[in-house]
Amino acid sequence: MELNMNKMVNLHIALGLMFVFAVVGCKAPPKMTDDTMVSSTVEGVTFTHRFAVQPPAQFSPVNEAYRALYPASVMTRPDFSGKVVSTLQSGETYTVIGQVENNWLALGEIPQGDEPQAEDNKATEQTTKPNQLIGYVPFRAVVKSELYDQTIKADQPKRRARVASKKKNCVSVDGDSKACQNTNSGTWIIN
Repeated sequence: MELNMNKMVNLHIALGLMFVFAVVGCKAPPKMTDDTMVSSTVEGVTFTHRFAVQPPAQFSPVNEAYRALYPASVMTRPDFSGKVVSTLQSGETYTVIGQVENNWLALGEIPQGDEPQAEDNKATEQTTKPNQLIGYVPFRAVVKSELYDQTIKADQPKRRARVASKKKNCVSVDGDSKACQNTNSGTWIIN
């Protein structure tokens, strides 16, 4: 009986030590902050982005240079309920990596060496490094770089030629009233 008791104690000690070694080997998962870089895949496209920036639900690749029309806020979500990440500078060039839900554009950076060399390579090129997603801007905040000058020019008000002021032709009548001729119709109006 004493032998069974020793085996039982040894078994308890062995199980206790196994438990302690198993727990010591475990690490707590890293704490996620807003600046922690994470990776997401949407419709076959992989992004790296800050934890605060929500990955899009829908994504259509664009990968073109756009210029800011006004100092718009770059948001963490593709709508106005997100937090502001940064602000666009008017006239500066930014890379739009895709169009997302709510007709918003995803701003980002294309990894060096992954830009397409020719039009034929766009369909067959597989990127090895993921795009870095910075945030989202409304569709109207940016315009394609080649259309920027034309858009700014069209937005300026048209200058009107000055019309020479028409002289009123007035005469005094009976000293206390006057009559003026309407230059458009030629009729006289008595005041």
